[in-house]
Amino acid sequence: MLDPELLERITARRAELDEIEEQLVKQLTEVRAERDELAFAERVLERMTGQLAEERAAARPMPGQVAGRAVMLIPHREPGVAEDALPWDYQRIIAAVRQAAGPVMAREVGEVVGVDISVKAKLEPLRSKLVRLVDRGWLRKLPDGRFTTRL
Repeated sequence: MLDPELLERITARRAELDEIEEQLVKQLTEVRAERDELAFAERVLERMTGQLAEERAAARPMPGQVAGRAVMLIPHREPGVAEDALPWDYQRIIAAVRQAAGPVMAREVGEVVGVDISVKAKLEPLRSKLVRLVDRGWLRKLPDGRFTTRL
């Protein structure tokens, strides 16, 4: 004959294991759902990264010519693009801005790089270069018209 106490213990243990199994099944379902969500997020991220790369490539200025002459292009500041990718005069402008004690006006940069600042017509091309460096991410222009390095 079977011992009723042992039978009761077996039944209680079986109930405990059934409860544990139920919890594990629930956890497994949650883990699988989260894994599916992560896989979906990864696919979206890959697609968005590809689209952004295409948009950035399309937004970059294409090398061009004006009146049959090559036009000097200023690259956008990006990781991996060093200042030495810039033409020499632009490198001198950035160095002048960096050497200043703080934000500088175009006139102050002109003094450092050797532009005749007494003649407005000679200062305007320098101001244009400063603005171009701002547009390409190499410098920053403050609301008061002064220029500073981005970092």
